[in-house]
Amino acid sequence: MRTMIVTGTGTGVGKTVVTAAVAALAAAAGERVVVVKPAQTGIGPGEPGDLADVERLTSHRVRTLELARYPEPLAPATAARRSGLPPLHVADIEKALAGIDDADLVLVEGAGGLLVRLNDDGETLADLDLPVLLVATAGLGVLNSAALTAEALGRRGRELVGTVVGAYPQEPDLAERTNLDDLPAVTGAPLLGVLPADLGGASTDRFEAAARCGLHPLLGGQWSQG
Repeated sequence: MRTMIVTGTGTGVGKTVVTAAVAALAAAAGERVVVVKPAQTGIGPGEPGDLADVERLTSHRVRTLELARYPEPLAPATAARRSGLPPLHVADIEKALAGIDDADLVLVEGAGGLLVRLNDDGETLADLDLPVLLVATAGLGVLNSAALTAEALGRRGRELVGTVVGAYPQEPDLAERTNLDDLPAVTGAPLLGVLPADLGGASTDRFEAAARCGLHPLLGGQWSQG
């Protein structure tokens, strides 16, 4: 079983879309896929969260598992404290992952960036000893946040598999064009995909086709950059 964390350079960078894209291609290849969302914030009980988007975009071919949910759109540690609900710990995530014994691929989608606190003990997803796929924007400022994430992973001895741009605009500006070349240089890991913006609202057929063209073969696609 392969397990990988999907984190971002920040919020709103397309982590859920990238998670769904990797999951969709793996499922299309006949793999059993589970997507785990350790902490969902900003969503009330019974409301559809990120995993509902994953299920829709993958035509319900993957299993999903949410471990904790907090109603306010804050970092998990803060949201848990303010809600009075139990905080999430790395041990809880490890226990949940250990209980998955019938999957070929498990994707763990984080909340926000790599070092967002899960609890007031200061635990983060970086405390899990798992390879990481980084989802980034392409715009101005991303090189710094991507480099910081790569450095944080390196200091912990974690593997950065590569970077995927989660929402590339139809008409990129100068920074968005040149950053595609510079991201591998600042992270020390390959650029493994570029997905178009607004893909989250696509039909499942269009979504899978875009994923196949936009992701590197390592992630199940055919890599047609540009």
